[in-house]
Amino acid sequence: MSTINRHVLAPNGRNLYRSVVAFPSLRLLLPALIVTVFVSVAHAQTPSPLQGKVFDPSNAVIVGASITAIPTGRTNGPTAVSNQEGLFVLSLDPGKYTIKISARDFLEISEPIEIGSEAQTQDFMLRIAGVRQSVDVKVSGGYDVLAISTATRTLTPLRDVPQSITVVSQELMQDQGMTSVADVVRYVPGIEVHQGENNRDQLIIRGNSTSADFFLNGVRDDVQYYRDLYNLERVEALKGPNAMIFGRGGGGGVLNRVTKEAGFFPVRAFTLQAGQFGNKRVTGDWNQAVNGKVAFRFNGMYENSDSFRDSVGLERVGVNPTMSFSLSDRTKVTAGYEYLNDSRVADRGITSYQGRPAPVDPGTYYGNPDDSHVRLGVHLGSALVEHRFERFTLRNRTMYGDYDRFYQNYVPGATSADRSTVPLSAYNNATQRRNLFNQTDLVTSTSTGSIRHTVLVGAEFGRQLTDNFRKTGFFNNTTTSLAVPFSATTTTVPVTYRQSATDADNHLQTNVAATFVQDQVELTDYLQVIGGIRFDRFDLRYHNNRNNDNLRRTDHLVSPRAGVVVKPATQVSLYGSYSISYLPSSGDQFASLTTITQQVEPEKFTNYEGGLKWDVFSELSITASVYQLNRTNTRSTDPNDPTRIVQTGSQRTNGFEWSATGLVTSKWQVVGGYAYQDAFVTSATTAAPAGAKVAQVPHHTASLWNQYKVLPYLSAGLGLIGRSKSFATIDNTVTLPGYFRADAALYWDFTENMRVQANLENIFDRQYYTNADSNTNITPGSPRAVRIGLTTRF
Repeated sequence: MSTINRHVLAPNGRNLYRSVVAFPSLRLLLPALIVTVFVSVAHAQTPSPLQGKVFDPSNAVIVGASITAIPTGRTNGPTAVSNQEGLFVLSLDPGKYTIKISARDFLEISEPIEIGSEAQTQDFMLRIAGVRQSVDVKVSGGYDVLAISTATRTLTPLRDVPQSITVVSQELMQDQGMTSVADVVRYVPGIEVHQGENNRDQLIIRGNSTSADFFLNGVRDDVQYYRDLYNLERVEALKGPNAMIFGRGGGGGVLNRVTKEAGFFPVRAFTLQAGQFGNKRVTGDWNQAVNGKVAFRFNGMYENSDSFRDSVGLERVGVNPTMSFSLSDRTKVTAGYEYLNDSRVADRGITSYQGRPAPVDPGTYYGNPDDSHVRLGVHLGSALVEHRFERFTLRNRTMYGDYDRFYQNYVPGATSADRSTVPLSAYNNATQRRNLFNQTDLVTSTSTGSIRHTVLVGAEFGRQLTDNFRKTGFFNNTTTSLAVPFSATTTTVPVTYRQSATDADNHLQTNVAATFVQDQVELTDYLQVIGGIRFDRFDLRYHNNRNNDNLRRTDHLVSPRAGVVVKPATQVSLYGSYSISYLPSSGDQFASLTTITQQVEPEKFTNYEGGLKWDVFSELSITASVYQLNRTNTRSTDPNDPTRIVQTGSQRTNGFEWSATGLVTSKWQVVGGYAYQDAFVTSATTAAPAGAKVAQVPHHTASLWNQYKVLPYLSAGLGLIGRSKSFATIDNTVTLPGYFRADAALYWDFTENMRVQANLENIFDRQYYTNADSNTNITPGSPRAVRIGLTTRF
């Protein structure tokens, strides 16, 4: 074996949790807790690992194979899933077992095995199922993803994580021709896309808007920019507070991107895409083993596209080389670097009139497109070291990010009462940030009698340095507002940019130190629990370059998590969970600190959730959840003194989510979901009175993507997306109408290694509005558009 899977799985492939009680002084007791856990581990019975690789008759590895070890006299047992190198690890007590291995398009096998007190290695070969007469050219195994490690920092089957999670696979991204985060979340219930001033990714997750809760391989990637998908294995949407795993923020949830890594298997793929509105894009993916110890992978992307919006376009390039080093059967090192450059025309959308989007052509542009631009340069370097001891697995990941971002834009205001003019303003903003994060996880699996544990202890350290500089636009170098005709909204009036009295010019330093402990416990075959707690020290130092003010605030955040999973059958999980997250007073981008916000305590997010997860078939999963998410400690105005801020404001989201992913039949594959959300202000805040509806959170959203294999070489896709109306902002004065949209696709496999696909967006050419940033910055949806893609593998 060249490498081994570094993730040790709990019995039955299900990671379980132990309830955690509240501690009167976490800073004193957390180290004692860690020592106590590992002392008990040292004296407990330690199962022996069974490790191996799953491959086909051509010696190619099989990814996503299910390996189950059934003890003699029982009907089920612990389960593992083979990773991207076909590797797996099972932690088993000594005894006799039957090993059952199954994978899509392969015949299932069963083999007896006896486990002793020492570690064992055994590889397994699966034969191709004889009923299959064609070869599927796709790389991934389907839309359904069986297990991830992000939610618990240990590889866990999705059905056994007590939390609502949606995973968008590489195959689904390819089939829909996705290129952005906004494309990804179209089929994720409970998440809406915010306009983000049309210069960044911004999401509304369970009623909470965020531009910072983005992660890359589990590490914070919180700068405001547009992310691309060219180098991704999958995207994971984890809903509900996630501070125990991810730290501060994440009040509504987080979005984690998992990148492709160099592996010991060949990949050579090349995709060309072209379409309406000047769409032109090319991507490439090359993976090669240099020898038995070293592998190299390169992903690249270039795009130069226009838009249905007048004078709007973008140009971007991305490169991502990675290398993997198998230093021994116990040690693996993975290193990578990514460079992303993105340039586009800044576009704030259209204005409103009489409480609705203005009745103008969807392509109408406001301002001067030649003077509106967004520029981004990102450098990301990462290194992951994984080592397996006899009883522990150690992982250490480091990521450094250098972000240079600038945007300059024109902002439409409120239309005049007689619909004759629209005011414009302008400004620019520059942000430079340097992030350095290091994460260390130590994981072990053990038994205490018949009770099985997967114990995680970890730490995270980070430093973020940020510089912000903003300028206001003065038309003709005199005024900050210019009225343009409602029917002629572009302008060439010269604008001078200089700082106003309130424009930012500051430097911030953020230091983060955290430690956490978690126990996943299998009490019986039918009952699992999880318990974890995290302590963060968040230290923000702010320097105002304009007046040399220095301010500082330090928060100590304690974030617990608890969950229970009841399994009436192996493929069914009923769960309940409780979790808390905090958002420091400086906000998710900590762009500034004032003498007022310096005194304000962090906002608190508390989530109560219950749900069902059911693997109906081996490759079809259904999930459903109900939840209540409370956001408290938000700012409001003191009713007795309007100059003072008090923290009595609050917000609540009550919701229900349902989703289905996978194969309905051998030819029909689906991804779909429905979400009901009621997000409202429960106690007056500085932004709205009690009862106000949270912006851009429709009560109802639904989506369904279908792909059907009509012939061995021909497939068709149909997507349906619908949402009810919502408000543009929390003042509830402008309504974004609900809409229904239909998409379609055709796929023609000319050979085993060549495919042509056509994606048609908005089949019926409906006019609709996707999102907003304010009452007068509203983004229209695209009219009917077609894109053609050619993918070749060799």
